[in-house]
Amino acid sequence: MGIKGNIIKFMEEKLYKPMLKEELAVKFGLEGKEMNAFYNVLKEMEKEGIIIKLRNERYGLIDKMNLIAGKLEGNEKGFGFLIPDDKTREDIFIPAEEMNGGLHGDRVIVRIISRGEIGKKEEGEVIRILERANETIVGTYESSKNFGFVIPDDPRIAYDIFIPKAHVNGAKTNQKVLVEITTWPEKRRNPEGKITEILGFVGEKGIDILSIMKQFKLPEEFPQKVKEEAERVEQTVSKEEIEERVDLRELNTFTIDGADAKDLDDAVSIEKLDSGNYRLGVHIADVSHYVKERSPLDREAYKRGNSVYLIDRVVPMLPKELSNGICSLNPDVDRLTLSVFMEIDKNGTVIDHEIVEGVISSKARLVYDDVSDLLENEDEKAAEKLKAVSEDLRMMDELCHILYEKRERRGSIDFDFPEAKIILDDNGIPIEIDKEDRRIANRMIEEFMLVCNETIAERMYWQELPFLYRIHEEPSMERINDFNKFIHNFGYQIKGTQEIHPKELQLLTKEVKGKKEETLINTLLLRSLKKAKYSSEEDIHFGLASKYYCHFTAPIRRYPDLQIHRIIKSYINGKLNLSEQDRLETLLPKVAEHTSMTERTAEEAEREVEDLKIAQYMSERIGNVYEGMISSLTNFGMFVQLDNTVEGLVHFSNMIDDYYNFDEENYYIIGEHTKKIYRLGDMVKIEVLKADLIKRTVDFILLPQ
Repeated sequence: MGIKGNIIKFMEEKLYKPMLKEELAVKFGLEGKEMNAFYNVLKEMEKEGIIIKLRNERYGLIDKMNLIAGKLEGNEKGFGFLIPDDKTREDIFIPAEEMNGGLHGDRVIVRIISRGEIGKKEEGEVIRILERANETIVGTYESSKNFGFVIPDDPRIAYDIFIPKAHVNGAKTNQKVLVEITTWPEKRRNPEGKITEILGFVGEKGIDILSIMKQFKLPEEFPQKVKEEAERVEQTVSKEEIEERVDLRELNTFTIDGADAKDLDDAVSIEKLDSGNYRLGVHIADVSHYVKERSPLDREAYKRGNSVYLIDRVVPMLPKELSNGICSLNPDVDRLTLSVFMEIDKNGTVIDHEIVEGVISSKARLVYDDVSDLLENEDEKAAEKLKAVSEDLRMMDELCHILYEKRERRGSIDFDFPEAKIILDDNGIPIEIDKEDRRIANRMIEEFMLVCNETIAERMYWQELPFLYRIHEEPSMERINDFNKFIHNFGYQIKGTQEIHPKELQLLTKEVKGKKEETLINTLLLRSLKKAKYSSEEDIHFGLASKYYCHFTAPIRRYPDLQIHRIIKSYINGKLNLSEQDRLETLLPKVAEHTSMTERTAEEAEREVEDLKIAQYMSERIGNVYEGMISSLTNFGMFVQLDNTVEGLVHFSNMIDDYYNFDEENYYIIGEHTKKIYRLGDMVKIEVLKADLIKRTVDFILLPQ
């Protein structure tokens, strides 16, 4: 047990009373230089939210003092919720007057001020801010006579930021700016700040997405050192390098991607063996050959954690010389790969596999739509285009179905959410929003990557080596039971109240398929599950009903994949000695935590950009009439989803023919006088009322049917 463990153990003792740091040092028998190191550990533990220094300078354990550490989630109305570090605890409601200067995203300590009554959350007050999340804030500047203020883009930051005249730095009303906080908020006092960067006027081309990038602290450019290193990378594969590798250039490999993809990190190949089994090759760009550990390229890739895709631009993990150049498996050029060959029988079982460092020359760059047109509709144009590979594609189609059926048999849950495909014009204005199709070619590549990721994870697990897994823990039964109560309204039920198997949930998703309530039930089911994340400890992937899983197939755009490529290459070359294993044991938990966090940031930023562009698209269609389906109900209104995936709110205050209430028990909305009922899945006619580009929301009103 380390020093932190000893401190915790000592403070957990029944008779422990909060002590001064000097008293603690004496108790631990420390003197001289040792004391300073000890005081630093106390500071660290304070920052981590394990202990707290009270007003009288004495230290005690947070857990023993009715205090809770966690992250603050703000709300535009001024109140917030504490998301506790201790994941077994429910969120705690923080009234606006108890936020005490805490802002959305801050790490704080909260004292419980009222225990939750039945059906109500516990309430708390912020008593200490451990770490500020928003040193800088993005917002819109408004000028006043002797000062200005910035309205934050993120509505969860409920304060406007006061800007003294001396710190306006040339900003004009209606410009998007970056403001650095100089004075944090206190009770009834707004934060103050100074403007450090002017992004441009609201409505100028690209400023909206740039503002979101700044809000999520996504980098615009690579540091100079990283650019220089990328420029030095050879853009061709040398003869010497080829001689060191398994030569797969004669093999019929090809890539299948979206039409506009530039970073092609996976190619596939297939053959039928005499036994009737398939030999599937998954060939992944060997990024680790070019990105050496601890180099400027590597440090920056780690910092970014992943590429972020924002409709009209990518914030790449690696510079284009690598991501679109030497690492991208472009056609008719030699490229280095880490290739996995799997022998798969007619039941979808991988009966043998091998991992090799290879070199390929992709025979074609195929596009999802062409491949799907051939396999789904025998399209003549597509058949002509794909003549050279059509036999391979048909074999892949067969194997895809075998693998999918195997996954289905074991209980893998397949969420088929309608995704928006947003088309922008040259000025960044959305001109079309449609439903993204998940067709056979997309599903085929998905199946091949899944089976490859599983094969690698299982192999490394049985080698008992340090590794980075992709895990999805079992859901809490409390959440599943709440979900079960909810779906009871629709006549569904999940069996098993002590323990849940993915198969039960899979059956439910099948049962609701094509029904009115499908999207709502799938959305709520997804929210009842935990979030998948990276981990240095092996655990199940609940959603895939898989015992072993990892991310191996996208090292150009995900750091965990690059990290495990290094481990695999060390392993197959016999270089994973004990000291290297020890180093990895220390390193991997940090990589897992950091990349899980960058992944969440990327998802949030991508969602914000999508919501913004949808609001922008609908703002040009105010007054338009559409038909839509009631997709969810709340106690303030109902959401209606249009065929193109756009969702808008019909607020009760805009339903003027009656007073409407949400009847939670029967799960419908009912008019007080007319007794008119609106249910989930009802088709309604709506008119677009307004679109708010700041809050990124859309409002509808109902029209008579």
